Amino acid sequence: MALHTALYSRPATALDMIHGALGPATHHASTRVLAFARLIEARAHARASDGRSAGTALAAAEHLLDVARPDGAPEWLDFFTHPRLAADAAEIHRDLDNPRACFAWHEQAEAMAPNAFTRSVGMRLVVVATAHLKAGDLEQSLALGHRSVDILRRVDSCRARDYVLRLVSGLTPHRDLRRVGAFLTRVRQELNAPAP
Repeated sequence: MALHTALYSRPATALDMIHGALGPATHHASTRVLAFARLIEARAHARASDGRSAGTALAAAEHLLDVARPDGAPEWLDFFTHPRLAADAAEIHRDLDNPRACFAWHEQAEAMAPNAFTRSVGMRLVVVATAHLKAGDLEQSLALGHRSVDILRRVDSCRARDYVLRLVSGLTPHRDLRRVGAFLTRVRQELNAPAP
C-alpha cells in the first residue's frame, strides 16, 4: 500500500505507513522483507524530493538484501533481487533529478530478462527514457521509449501506461518534431494510451 501511495503523489502518507510497519516488523520480518520495506521508504523519500533520506534508506535496503538468506524470504517476494533493487534505484534517482546515478543503476538492472520481468523491464526503460529527456538527450529518450513500447505492448497494466504517459507529457513540447510525433502515434496505437 505504501508503494502505491508514494507512486500516486502521497509520499508523506506512504512514509507514515512504512514507519508504522517497520516498528513492529523489525523483530519478526525476514531480512528480505525489511530490505523491501526500506526500498519503498527510499522511493517515498525520493518522491518527496528528500535526497539524503532516500539515499540512507536505499543504502539500508541494499545492505539488508546483501545479508539476506536466500531461503529466508516469503515466496511472494521471490522477485526482489539485486537487479530489481537496481531498477527501483534508477527510478529513485530519476525522481531526484540525478540522471547520472539513474543511468548507473539502470546498467546494474540490465540483468533482468524482459521475458521474465516484462512489465518491470518496460517500465524501467520508460524511467530511464524520462531521465534522458530531463538531461536534454531527446534521441536517447526516444530510443528507450521505443524499446519500452516494444515490451509494454504485450502488457495490460495501468501502472505501466501511467509511466509511459509521464514520458509523453515530457515530450509534449517537442511534438512537432517528426520523430517525436511518430513515437506519440505509436504510443496511442499500440498502448491504447492518449497522446497529445
